[in-house]
Amino acid sequence: MSDSAQPQLVRAIDRWTLAALVVNSIIGSGIFGLPDDIARLLGPAAPFAYLIAAAGIGIIMACFAEVGSQFREAGGPYLYARETFGQFAGVQMGWFAWLVRLTSAAANANVFVLYLGEFWKGATSPAPRAFILTLVFAVLAVVNVRGVRAGAQLSNFFTVAKLTPLAIFVAAGFYFVGGKISVGASPAGMKSWMAAVLALIFAYGGFEAALMPMGEVKNPRRDTPFALFMALGVCATFYSLIHLVVMGALADPGASERPLADAARVFLGDAGAGLIALGAMVSTYGYLSGQFVSAPRLTYAFAERRDFPPWFAAVHPKFRTPYISILVYTVLAMALAIYGSFIWNAILSSVARLFTYALVCAALIRLRIARPHADAFRLPAGWLFALVGIAFSAVMVAQMNRDHLKIVIAVAVIALVNWLIARRGVQSVPSES
Repeated sequence: MSDSAQPQLVRAIDRWTLAALVVNSIIGSGIFGLPDDIARLLGPAAPFAYLIAAAGIGIIMACFAEVGSQFREAGGPYLYARETFGQFAGVQMGWFAWLVRLTSAAANANVFVLYLGEFWKGATSPAPRAFILTLVFAVLAVVNVRGVRAGAQLSNFFTVAKLTPLAIFVAAGFYFVGGKISVGASPAGMKSWMAAVLALIFAYGGFEAALMPMGEVKNPRRDTPFALFMALGVCATFYSLIHLVVMGALADPGASERPLADAARVFLGDAGAGLIALGAMVSTYGYLSGQFVSAPRLTYAFAERRDFPPWFAAVHPKFRTPYISILVYTVLAMALAIYGSFIWNAILSSVARLFTYALVCAALIRLRIARPHADAFRLPAGWLFALVGIAFSAVMVAQMNRDHLKIVIAVAVIALVNWLIARRGVQSVPSES
């Protein structure tokens, strides 16, 4: 069967939609609980950690911008690694990326139910929780199977919806408690600073997921750098300002389990705390909506290159979406949400992302040698950015404990088995003459 007989994906994602998708992929549940952790580690110097982490992740994003602008197909980091370093590296990268997407979606869904419990106490009971999680994933599956435009528009809606309560929080906070904000030095040692930056790198992570549906982006060369840098600016601004407001509103931010809700209660009352709780629900569901646009395109890209069963690459004849990949993603993420662990997901996500980031930085160097005249965005001093990005990732990886290492080994073994099977399948296919 010729390629023309297979329905093709539609390029319906413009640069602003892609930028919104990146923001949506970054801002999930973390910002609603993050300030207390950073405050405990660094005290009055905590806002500086947000800027340091933003600078570090900015270096990684810059490398992604150059590498990503050279590809027009779905797959994101998996595709970059496969095309640059070969099938083995691609399959390893793909498995880490897919498992991160699955488990992060499951964790965010659980946070959604947790915050729903603020309004309906029974939501966290086993049977209602399972029903709610099933409904959450089913609605997103239906929307995304019916078309990438609908899925992208839903992601756009939730990007605006999650930023609105945060913007109200920042504006009202500075109006009422701005005079009480005091940033100073910290007695914390290097270990505390490293822990704070690592936590914030996790908070800034997720942007790579938005690059997976590149087969449906109108102009990847132009839109990828714009979307990444725009999203980084938006997220870094919100994160920094939110922490400053929390510092001004709470005498001891590190003692609060829900710092944004407690801070909002100080200057907006119980209604303000309720608004922030609702904002947490919107943020987590919005994050999920973004994942449904990006993550299924990863397994679609896997199958398109014969690294996964071919039915993962099936495109719906009417809606022109990778519906099998969407449905499988739905079932697995929903199962992990019902039975899985948030802590397990957090460990896997942070470690896997660091390996992903380092490999993409290395891909920049390799591609500059292999494709010196590529029609792509060129990062000034790109080699330097790539080397610094690799070093930065290595320093963060060095913070792993034994639990991190066990998960990395387990995922690598699964990917190795996948590669051996895929390699045998490719070798058994007769070449076309």
